[in-house]
Amino acid sequence: MAQFIPPTLASEPVFHIGEFAVRNTHITSVFTLCVLLVIALILRKKQYQLIPSGVQNFMEILIGGLFDFFDQIVGDTEKTKKFFPLVTTIFLFVIVSNWMGLLPGFGSIGVWEEMGEEGMVLVPILRSTFADVNMTFALALISVTACQVFGFSMLGMKGYGGKFFINPLKNPVGSFVGLLELMSEGSKMISFSFRLFGNVFAGEVLLLVITFLVPYVAPLPFYGLEIFVGFIQALVFAFLTLVFLKIATTAHH
Repeated sequence: MAQFIPPTLASEPVFHIGEFAVRNTHITSVFTLCVLLVIALILRKKQYQLIPSGVQNFMEILIGGLFDFFDQIVGDTEKTKKFFPLVTTIFLFVIVSNWMGLLPGFGSIGVWEEMGEEGMVLVPILRSTFADVNMTFALALISVTACQVFGFSMLGMKGYGGKFFINPLKNPVGSFVGLLELMSEGSKMISFSFRLFGNVFAGEVLLLVITFLVPYVAPLPFYGLEIFVGFIQALVFAFLTLVFLKIATTAHH
């Protein structure tokens, strides 16, 4: 008996390349990268005008607005220039992924597979990238690793590593605080991961339930809500990454 199962915490494999399982969130992430790449190539070929209009005007407002917003947080234009490419890439990738997950066909178009006692179940071909906790953890790992790289590169081994590793014989309290700081770096990945995953996964389940119970008209307000939530989650993830980068590159005394 064929049936539709609700979204799971992990993504579902759609096909295999050798022993590597290509999952539906992998496919969506590749589509997201393609969309961003196409936009970048179009903008690169475009002849820029002194007085912007159309797409150029929109992109200058977007990029300029993001830079000014980030610069207010960092408080140092030179640091903002170094952080901006990474943080903006995270923001654009998350927001495009979140909004793509709202398109028709996501979660509803798939292949039927035999699942033992459950019978035939529908495995969606496309699913929102960050509805998979593994994807959010991977992005969190990139964010936290970047903090360590910038911290060591801008403050040096002693300047940055000194806040973690303090001689307990000379400063036992400072040594304990350093241990807590080291543990907090690992906890950032957990908080990053589940904050983004929880909101995206909850939205996915909400839309599925509302569409099933009252199709067509009732889901429309919730789609509007998810568009807003997708933007907020992208901004929050980028914002927190920037704050952690600022903290990591600030000298401690």
